[in-house]
Amino acid sequence: MNNMKIRVRIAPSPTGYLHIGTAQSALYNWLFARKNKGEFCLRIEDTDKERSTKEYERSILEALEWLGLKWNGEIIRQSERGIYYRKALERLITEGKAFWCNHTKEELEMERKEQEEKKIVKEIRKKHWVE
Repeated sequence: MNNMKIRVRIAPSPTGYLHIGTAQSALYNWLFARKNKGEFCLRIEDTDKERSTKEYERSILEALEWLGLKWNGEIIRQSERGIYYRKALERLITEGKAFWCNHTKEELEMERKEQEEKKIVKEIRKKHWVE
């Protein structure tokens, strides 16, 4: 028998008000956690620095509270977890499962366009994925 505790989350982005789809997912996850004596966590996806605001975050928290969806524990903010992601990235690079790319966004965009024009992307998809 599996003794692992159920732990689910909702991860809204504070780039706007709570979306009805996010509210629906929150409700399902909250109900699932309660039914299984698990935890319902709240993780704020605040990594979009240009569009994320404290006002939108506050409105999301108020909406979840108004819906009666209480989360367990502290709110997790993605922007505060950089050290964990850095450690994971370093491990993946060390294990040869990832590599560091020094290209700028503009260089990557140029490469993408060239590959599309040469139909390289479509060939790679055919080779590695079932369409």
